[in-house]
Formats: sequence, C-alpha cells, structure tokens
Amino acid sequence: MITQNGTNERAVAVSAIMPVLNEADHLAVAVGSVFSQDYPGEIELVLALGPSQDDTDVVAEKLAANDSRITLVRNPSGRTPAGLNAALGATSHDIVVRVDGHCELPPDYVRIAVDTLARTGADNVGGVMAAQGQTPFESAVAVAMTSKLGVGAAAFHVGGVEGETETVYLGVFRAQTLQQVGGYDEQFDRAQDWEMNHRIRMAGGKIWFNPAMQVAYRPRPNPKALAKQYFHYGQWRREVMRRYPDTVSLRYLAPPVAVTALAAGAAAGVAGSVTGSSILKLGYLIPATYAAAVSVGGWLTAKNESVAVKARVPLALATMHCSWGIGFLASRRRTLRD
Repeated sequence: MITQNGTNERAVAVSAIMPVLNEADHLAVAVGSVFSQDYPGEIELVLALGPSQDDTDVVAEKLAANDSRITLVRNPSGRTPAGLNAALGATSHDIVVRVDGHCELPPDYVRIAVDTLARTGADNVGGVMAAQGQTPFESAVAVAMTSKLGVGAAAFHVGGVEGETETVYLGVFRAQTLQQVGGYDEQFDRAQDWEMNHRIRMAGGKIWFNPAMQVAYRPRPNPKALAKQYFHYGQWRREVMRRYPDTVSLRYLAPPVAVTALAAGAAAGVAGSVTGSSILKLGYLIPATYAAAVSVGGWLTAKNESVAVKARVPLALATMHCSWGIGFLASRRRTLRD
C-alpha cells in the first residue's frame, strides 16, 4: 500500500485504462509501454474498444489473448469519456493510470506517479505531453505544441516547476476520487480531462504537476488533421466556460479575439481596395502583422530544428491559433448532449 511518508510497504497494484478507436498502427506500442514499466507492483490494463474502421479490434484481441493482464470492454459510441468510464468500471485496483492509444509511457512513469501521489497526497498527478514528430510537419507541430507561442503557458505542454495546477496531461488518479466525482462527464467529447479535474478541485481535491513524468505524444500528420483537432478544442473549451463561467481567462479568449481581429482587418482591407479608401486599406496591417509575428516567432522557436521543420512551424502555429479561435466562435450550446 502507499504510506503517507512516500514509501511503499508493498507496491500498490494499479489499473491502466485506455480508450481506443482506429489505433491499429499504434496500439501495440502503447500497450507495450504500459507493461514495460520498472514499477514493482501489479499492473492490469483495460482497453475500451470503440467501433474502429481499421484492425484495432484484431490487434487488441491478439494482445489480450497473449496476456491475461489485459481486459477488453466495449465502447459502442466510440466517444472518449464513455470509453474511459467503461474501462473504469472494469478496474479492480486503488490507483488508475489514464493512457491513450496514441501515446507511449516512459518506463519510470507509473513508479514516479505512485511515489508522487504518496508524497503529495494529491488526487491526480501528471506530467508533460512531450510531443515528438517523425515527419517535418509533425516535428513542426511538436515545436508549436511545446512553446508558449503555440499553446500559452500550460505546464503540461511547456514544462515548469512541480506543484499544484489546474489540470495535467492524462493523469494517475486515486480510484476513490474518481468514484466520488462520478467519473468522466460523457457530455464532453473534448476537454473531459480538464472538466473532471475542475470538479476534483471544486470538491477540495488536489491536482499535481510533476515535470519528471514525460509522455511521448505523436502530433497530427497534416494541416487538415491539426485544424480539425484544434477546432474541436476551441468548441469544447467554450462549453467548459459556459458551464463554469469562473474559468474564463484571457489565455482562452486570445485565439477568438485574434481570429476576429484578423477577419475584420482583412475585410477592411478588401473594402479599402474596392472603394479606394486609404484608411480602410490599413486593415491589411492586422493580418500582415500577425503573419510576420508568427513567422519570426516560429523560426526563433525552432532555431535548433532543420530548415524543413522551421519552414513549417509558422503554418502549424497559424493553424492551431485560427482553428482554435474559429471553433470557439462557432461553438453552440447544442454541442453538449442531453
């Protein structure tokens, strides 16, 4: 069990939960990382299988057939929070490790997490979403995702000092806490981690960031996929703000404000070109200034990267900013399911 002084009288058993959908190419690696931990305690893994269009189920069934520590449950909707709750319902241990089918845990992840839970008394601990690309575009997105210019000052993206925080990437929880707050809210297709961590904090719980916990993350492979991802992030962040008005902050308002300014500037510039108004033509300065700032900032942020990566960082930044902002502005209350 975990003792209050941070030592283990006996290594506590942990349950890992992983919702998967169309992860045939990555699932074996993700599962392998769970069972390659240097943690001395027992580890079980519950996979919640959504209605994949690839061979994810085949891969999962083969993995389960070869390892009795793996349990398979169904997630008919394919939605992440529903899958997480379905997996939670099949766990049997006091510590729950949330894993994605698109990530790879380092060998010391569970050991550090369990030690951190014991040392801090936290209800959920997590670390850094260490984005790592394989192609030039993925690497450019990784640079953007791990920079303040791309995602602001969120510690789980850019790192920081250990301590209490609002939310963490993935998370290692006390099962009792998850039960007390009712698990993940299945109304949230995105931002369900942030939303549940908010409920934990509102109930008096503690969320703890430990930069020693690094999780490899593979970014989206092309601008279209990245735009879709960040559009949804923006949509659901606005839903969080609707439900919890006290969470509104300048950081989250910056992208929609920027998109509005860019659109207004471009519209004024076009109107000036049509009417011949020199004043309206000054509107072009807004998108021009943004393009220059993103280009220079992106190149400086990627100063240690190859030319191919540097050239793509401004595109990655602009895609993230604008897609997030448009998603926020386009969000409607009907996004939440009744």
